[in-house]
Amino acid sequence: MVRLAAALLTVVLLLTGSSALDVPRTFREQVAQAVSTWRTSGAAEIWRRGFVPLEDLSTMPRKVREQIGRDEEYGWVVAGSLPAPPAGAQIRWDDGSTMQVPVIGPSEALVAVSPWPEEWIWPGRHTYPDGEAYKLTGATFTTMRLKTLRGMATVPAWHLRFSNLPGPIDYVAVDQEAVGTVEDAVGDFPLYDEEITDFQVLDERTLLVKYNYGSCSGEALDVTVRAGELPDVVVIGLAVPYQGPGLCAGTGGFGQDVIRLNQPLGDRVVLDAISTLPVLCHRARNACRAGRG
Repeated sequence: MVRLAAALLTVVLLLTGSSALDVPRTFREQVAQAVSTWRTSGAAEIWRRGFVPLEDLSTMPRKVREQIGRDEEYGWVVAGSLPAPPAGAQIRWDDGSTMQVPVIGPSEALVAVSPWPEEWIWPGRHTYPDGEAYKLTGATFTTMRLKTLRGMATVPAWHLRFSNLPGPIDYVAVDQEAVGTVEDAVGDFPLYDEEITDFQVLDERTLLVKYNYGSCSGEALDVTVRAGELPDVVVIGLAVPYQGPGLCAGTGGFGQDVIRLNQPLGDRVVLDAISTLPVLCHRARNACRAGRG
């Protein structure tokens, strides 16, 4: 999946102030495409009825986090016998609703927790200097509490134990790729240099919108925030001033603006016109993709 924010912090490629790959579309066309993709891709169903976590997928004692921060180059290896995962498990929300889900195994949880690829986890596939690898010696299938889009829930998790860490690490065991994520449903999107990054609800009809954009000159531009409203979604996009034809080596700019909706926001999802993803995906990194803890 193409990610935009990092590119805006460094050098970006611009074509007529909008895209290096596509002829710029009108905002009406952007809204129509975003709404069609959202409604037909399965993303809307996942958003309403699926597993959309709003917190990190891992929890650990503070002393464990501090040690990992000091030794960030350490490897992560399996150094003991691990149990097989159950065939499935259940998410239970506090409102009483439930969802049957497939689960990952403890070694997959270790891959998600570590910064290294899977092939570096198993003994013999990669060698670390003595004393410079965290060794997973055991795991227990359990549950943990997690904030999700549908409210607080009790979710399946792995309790990972290490021989040389001062405490355990718990990691959500839900197989997000199998249950489906919003980002996978929406699919890839063209590379643009403008992006809605966050919003804050000031009142039922007023939003404070934050955004990134590309500037050929490196100077701030007079950017306008636009909104398209439908019964189930609000689509937000940007009007960036035309900066001339051809490519340029630009820099990332950012800003914010207040917009007024015609109708109260209610429970409508707020989408980025370019990516078709909910703007909330930028704030909660694991909400829309199978991510790390």
